[in-house]
Amino acid sequence: MSLQFCLNKFPKNSDLKDECGLPFGCVVRPFCKTNRAPLDATELPQAENVCRCTECYAYANGYAQFSRYGWTCSLCGAYSEYPAKSKYGSQTHRRSLPELQSELVELEVSRVELDANAESSNNVKQRPITVALVDLDAGEEFIELVKSALLAALEALPPGSLFGLVAFSHKISLYDVQGDVPVVKNVPIPSSGLAEDKLELEDVVPLKRLLAPIGKYKENIVAAIETLRPVPPWEQQAGTAEISGDDASDVEGGRAFGGALEALMDYFGTQPEVRVPTRRGTLASMAAEEGEMMSYATTHLVAFLAGIPNAGPGALDAGRYRLGEDAPTTSRGEEEEEAEDAQDLLEPSTAFYREVALRAADGGVVVDLCVASAQYVDLASLQALATLSGGAIFLYRSLESSTLPQDIYRRLRRPRAVDGVLRLRTSVEFAPVRAYGHFFADEQYENLYHVLSCDMHDTFAFDFEFTNSQGFSQPFPPMLQMVFQYTVMLPVTSEADADGMPTKYILSRRLRVNTVALKLGATPKEVYASADAEAILALLQHKIVRASLEEGIAEGQLLLQDWLVILTAHYNEHFGLAEFGERAASAQLDVAFAHCEALQSLPRLVFALLRSPLLQMNAEGCHPDERVYCQSLYGALEPAALRRSIYPVLSSYKTPDEEAFPRHSLSRAALITSGSPIFLMDTFTSIIVYYAPNAPPELPFPPPQNSKLRQAVNALKGERVITPHLHFIKGGVDSVAPFEAKLLEEQDVGIGGVTPGLGFVGFLDMITKEVRAFMQAA
Repeated sequence: MSLQFCLNKFPKNSDLKDECGLPFGCVVRPFCKTNRAPLDATELPQAENVCRCTECYAYANGYAQFSRYGWTCSLCGAYSEYPAKSKYGSQTHRRSLPELQSELVELEVSRVELDANAESSNNVKQRPITVALVDLDAGEEFIELVKSALLAALEALPPGSLFGLVAFSHKISLYDVQGDVPVVKNVPIPSSGLAEDKLELEDVVPLKRLLAPIGKYKENIVAAIETLRPVPPWEQQAGTAEISGDDASDVEGGRAFGGALEALMDYFGTQPEVRVPTRRGTLASMAAEEGEMMSYATTHLVAFLAGIPNAGPGALDAGRYRLGEDAPTTSRGEEEEEAEDAQDLLEPSTAFYREVALRAADGGVVVDLCVASAQYVDLASLQALATLSGGAIFLYRSLESSTLPQDIYRRLRRPRAVDGVLRLRTSVEFAPVRAYGHFFADEQYENLYHVLSCDMHDTFAFDFEFTNSQGFSQPFPPMLQMVFQYTVMLPVTSEADADGMPTKYILSRRLRVNTVALKLGATPKEVYASADAEAILALLQHKIVRASLEEGIAEGQLLLQDWLVILTAHYNEHFGLAEFGERAASAQLDVAFAHCEALQSLPRLVFALLRSPLLQMNAEGCHPDERVYCQSLYGALEPAALRRSIYPVLSSYKTPDEEAFPRHSLSRAALITSGSPIFLMDTFTSIIVYYAPNAPPELPFPPPQNSKLRQAVNALKGERVITPHLHFIKGGVDSVAPFEAKLLEEQDVGIGGVTPGLGFVGFLDMITKEVRAFMQAA
């Protein structure tokens, strides 16, 4: 578990927090890889043996105070007596307890052993389930891409898991692969969505026949995948024709994605009309007789979509995005209209997919949405399927350059925690008040969140506020305890077949407890010096995205700018550089935070965030689907990866085997002054190797595979949650547009309809004027 705080020294009280002007919160990766809690550990302490506070239910930890008969909780200060025959009464024994010797401890709740080749009907409740939902209202190129992705999925998934194949267009196709040969059965999708027209897929192919163990039926599954074909052109034309008015429901053909989802939710046994997910109904309800702690109670639905859903329930309007209105605006009225259009395209056009997502979350169905289309698909309406269920969105604007198979392989290959419950407990002086991420809050218990599925990269964020005006008191420092309970499936390495594939797996229910003590900052300078710019960026990103969704993109831009202005003003005051009032008119303001290294990157990060797709208007070249995709992607990234996405890392090399400088600013001046011939740009989603036009001709292009530069590129590719695009550009020969587009400091940024010009330099001049005006007016 990784905890990263915006401030590594907490302000001593709420007044000091307000004086500093920095976010007060943290980001957490509950399932991150750590040596202190190895995933492959076979012998773990039992969770039931760890003592808990009788007042706040925190777990015993090394910061608590212990005596012979009881202990004092380090979070709430309550005293609890030990239970009978407790191991905590002896001081000698306490020295050997892992929960008291380390801030992070991994405990086991229960476990069960699985046979990879057992019949699916015997233990569906204890197996990971993956169902692929394939759009056949598509072209041959899309179908071939999806076939490659599905074959990659089979290689990534453990043999002990279950796999189901479903396809859809205006009908839904169910594949039974558990016979001698694969059999497909087709059912028309009703266009009305009425209850009396509900599909009973269980009567067509029983769910236990659809879900086949990969280890036993892999060849049949591959054969079924190879039979996937696009629907005939005349059926596609019927669905893609412009449909409007009362006749829309009578048109046959098209992409009935919504109807297929509804049918699958019924198939999986999820409950209709869910308003708040409670984790009751599920395909995993089959696990009820065993107890949920012993089940792998999550289904992974991977949906492949070739275009906008245009038929049946949940049909969307492709004309919502008017391509012809992307020309730059010239007047204030046009700017306001452009802002309204951009805001409209961020909002769902229907609640249909949100309602399906709530059903999925309630039933333990995680939905990944893989969209490969150059056309508008209205991701704003579709995104709830992934974000509310704990899934992910993958968007590919070009089939030719799509990395879908690689991304699916990475996604399914990584160890995953499923059916998770995340709890945040704090000292009584402060509390989490807002949470951000792809999870949902429990309806009954405060600060309890359900995480249907996450991997080692998935990140969540929390905002803190003081619960009193006095601040922190003795004897304990500020304390935070993060608890994550989850289920994981692990191979038994000693049990393998002739090909080395595991034949047995362990299904382990675990509890990860991370307890940390924070230091206190007594002055603004102490608090500023403890700031973590990456964690601040992560929390700012969540806040600004939420503000832009609720109040508009232009308002989000202004809020971000105002935050930087206020922070800069307080910084100048606390470092004695300027005073509030009339004297600020002649003060030499420092907007680069020269006296505080921890804050120096913030102006560039704010500038880059304003330039990001999250806050760009349609006319600035940001496609609305791209904006929604970035909201989903950035919202789950760990802070270091988010920083690269917002402000790419530019390094330089003298030769492919000798690095010159590890980091440059994103400006042409940096390229010129460095004098280096080779540059490496890492934008997280792409990696660019650029040879300057004046690079010596003897330098090999592209860099050799065994060079240090190429090794650095391969290392960057290997650590990503998605597969980055790799570009080699030779100046003077190839187009340099992809590289120059990432030189953010050369680009202007518009804020609230005002564009200061001159890129980052002009932005700093504008901030200087705003800070001066703010301090004078105070």
